[in-house]
Amino acid sequence: MPTKFDLVVIGAGPAGEGAAMRAAKAGLETAMVDEKAMVGGNCAHLGTIPSKALRHAVKQIITFNTDALFRDIGEPRTFSFPKVLKRAESVIAKQVKLRTTFYSRNEIKLYHGQARFTDSNTLEVVKSDGSIETLIADKFVIATGSRPYRPDDVDFSHRQIYDSDTVLKLQHTPRKIVIYGAGVIGCEYASIFCGLGVRVELINTRDRLLDFLDYEISDSLSYHLRDIGVLIRNGEEYEDVIGRESDVVVKLKSGKIVRGDTFLWCNGRTGNTDLLNLDAIGLLANHRGQLEVNDRYQTVASHVYAAGDVIGWPSLASAAYDQGRSTGAGVAGLEDFYLVEDVPTGIYTLPEISSLGKTEQELTQERVPYEVGQAAFKTVARAQITGETVGVLKILFHRETLQILGIHCFGDQASEIVHIGQAIMNQPGEANSIEYFVNTTFNYPTMAEAYRVAALNGLYRVSSY
Repeated sequence: MPTKFDLVVIGAGPAGEGAAMRAAKAGLETAMVDEKAMVGGNCAHLGTIPSKALRHAVKQIITFNTDALFRDIGEPRTFSFPKVLKRAESVIAKQVKLRTTFYSRNEIKLYHGQARFTDSNTLEVVKSDGSIETLIADKFVIATGSRPYRPDDVDFSHRQIYDSDTVLKLQHTPRKIVIYGAGVIGCEYASIFCGLGVRVELINTRDRLLDFLDYEISDSLSYHLRDIGVLIRNGEEYEDVIGRESDVVVKLKSGKIVRGDTFLWCNGRTGNTDLLNLDAIGLLANHRGQLEVNDRYQTVASHVYAAGDVIGWPSLASAAYDQGRSTGAGVAGLEDFYLVEDVPTGIYTLPEISSLGKTEQELTQERVPYEVGQAAFKTVARAQITGETVGVLKILFHRETLQILGIHCFGDQASEIVHIGQAIMNQPGEANSIEYFVNTTFNYPTMAEAYRVAALNGLYRVSSY
């Protein structure tokens, strides 16, 4: 017999988890359906958690191999890619264990299998053994996430050709890797592999790296990647990717030929909606497999909501979780629903990048009279102590009102540092002011002190500070 619920959530990643927990705490009878045998979604098993755990391990290796202090212990060491991946696997296990307890504690029923709609209020769950469970619900949340886009003319069955999901199964350390696509994921993996001593060629289909960033930050990333040995090819597109016995040959439309013993595709993602039988509920995904929603995260079928990567921007785990929680509040009719818009970017290259608000090019185009306050990490005592002196903090602020308009950070702990600026930017009225940073005492030495340095730098340009 079908099992009846108030809400069924499809996808146990950050968005789905957030929606399910919020709805369950509001008293809704809630079920979670996920195709994987364990909760956590692609975030825990294929994306954010494993890649960031991998990055942290590589960062430790780089520190050991470059810090003169460790030469008293021994010579620099090399580490294989599979060995470093073991660190990521241990973190995944901890995340799954933690998140499983959330479902148990909130009495959310878990179903593992492929979800597919049969009508507007009925969902079938096809289990791995072929058996089917039928669920009926008043409302649904689709939070199935995304997967790497795979063009038909690239043979991903070849043993040397990977995408950003399958690379986590790589069982050897490449001598040279060709990464196609220089978005966030491509740049992150370029940093990781270069940190392991692998030769890296990064093929960028655009004219500059991460062109949505403030250009100075984008230029800093380009310089640093080249400085550590990454060869960047901007404005290139592939014509053919040929997997051979011992290498992969990439023919570019410009006529260039690039070879590597491993090829990593990092160019675009597709929403996981193709197996849901959306026709049964009157929904149609776009060409990227994404669903369109309104400002309440509702699809055109008003009882069906969607959140996370499956709706597109900003495609960040942090935003997905908040979108999910807000969606859960909306489903339950709670007053604390809000549209998630205040989202800092977090890019885990080596070093990190994080930003929030307007860029210099946007403010210039909008004719906003702004000024810049900067703090180079090499001048910050804490960075000198840790040896992480590569980087800069930029504060963009209005010349007349002193309102903070943008925070841009490139360097160690950037994804943590940005939140201090975010807190002040979100203050109402005159409380959002760069003067906060010169009138507040920061612990010394800390990276947070960079805000005081940057604020003084900027205010000296517009006043008698």
